[in-house]
Amino acid sequence: MIVVRQTLFAAVRRAVMAALAVCLAGPLLAQQSLPPAPYANRQLDDPAQEEVAQELMASLRCLECQSQAIDDSDSSMAGDMRHQVRVRIAAGEDPESIRAWLMERYGDYVSYEPQVSATTWPLFAVPLLLLVGAGAIFWRRFGKRA
Repeated sequence: MIVVRQTLFAAVRRAVMAALAVCLAGPLLAQQSLPPAPYANRQLDDPAQEEVAQELMASLRCLECQSQAIDDSDSSMAGDMRHQVRVRIAAGEDPESIRAWLMERYGDYVSYEPQVSATTWPLFAVPLLLLVGAGAIFWRRFGKRA
């Protein structure tokens, strides 16, 4: 009986150790094995185009990082976005059309320069309504005393 209990305990212990090893090895398997995009870390040959690309990349948000611009981020997603920006700038595309394309592809969150749209208008309207409401309350409270 003791031998069976020890054998069962050893089998359970091996199963738990194997499950723990698989759980700890999971993040290693998730590492990206693809090389970075060609223009992720390489500048454009034309300094004027590179300056335009840098200005645009400073105004775009990395989707993986915590509110970090893609020109400062080391994530692979930011590298891919820098590559796309540089390739499109080199092709002669307008920076605002590149921003619009990225916003269409990734959503409004990607841009540090918010624009009023059907989904973002409450973000602009609610603070104004709160100010008007606070002003009305202030005026009703203290305006009649004068």
